[in-house]
Amino acid sequence: MSQPRHIAPGATYLITRRALRRHLLFRPDAAMTQLLVYALAVSARRYSIEVHALCAMSSHLHLVVTDPNGALPRFLQFFHRIVALGTKVLRKWEGPVWDHEATSVVRLLTHAAVVEKIAYVLANPVAAGLVRHARDWPGAKVDVSEIGCGELRAARPSAYFDPENPQWPEQVTLPLTLPPVVQDGVEGFRRAVAAELTWHEAQAHAGIHRQGLRFLGAKRASKISPYERATSFEVLRGRNPTFAIGRDQGGAWRVAAAAVRAFRASYRAALERWRAGIRTAVFPAGTWWMRIFHGVSVADVVPTTT
Repeated sequence: MSQPRHIAPGATYLITRRALRRHLLFRPDAAMTQLLVYALAVSARRYSIEVHALCAMSSHLHLVVTDPNGALPRFLQFFHRIVALGTKVLRKWEGPVWDHEATSVVRLLTHAAVVEKIAYVLANPVAAGLVRHARDWPGAKVDVSEIGCGELRAARPSAYFDPENPQWPEQVTLPLTLPPVVQDGVEGFRRAVAAELTWHEAQAHAGIHRQGLRFLGAKRASKISPYERATSFEVLRGRNPTFAIGRDQGGAWRVAAAAVRAFRASYRAALERWRAGIRTAVFPAGTWWMRIFHGVSVADVVPTTT
């Protein structure tokens, strides 16, 4: 059985979802970029999700978002569904679009974690040897300078979205908000992300040079067949963390890990009582599935970590 997911209103997350068997279905051509931005904007508006960073790689998607109202599972379900359906039409693809592994949802607990993970997301095309700089990636993405002040725009794609259906507007705009950990010093935050991104790019450049390789280039990346599969080495079924605290955060990791263990222990105890027919069992704050689908009682106090 999978571990219970702690959903806390106001939490910020790194979200990763991969295409089936690493097929390049999200190749960064104009039609796919339009589809992804449109689907994200519609989904984020529907569930009041705040989007901070985005990078759509050919075989997977990365997002950094904040969930003000504790609606993340609903958002992910809706967003991934319409991306899959639109991709099937656009690519003339039969069968599943998404990998069978669960979506990776990593809660970002500190300012450092948010900085590091946003830079990691933006640096993905460089780390993969596709373009020399993050800004050169032709797919759906966010630039550092846009965080907190920019926006993504898209017209309704002709593939899948019915123009007669009012839930699919003709044009959508997605504002790129600042993460809530940025209380002040907006420019300092962007500089920190830019510095971390520069570090990632330098590491990638050194690795490419060491191996005697060249970057693929934006033009070639946007024309590769979407039916091919990524061939780079990737560890399968590795550890899937539930939280990140960033580097040099002292004992914060131990505190966060203890909170996770406490939440899971409390959840399991409440679930055992519920299965035994004790409907007065109280689940820990952050319980989502049992609250939504079974109406269980949930504690009022929200733990500080996930």
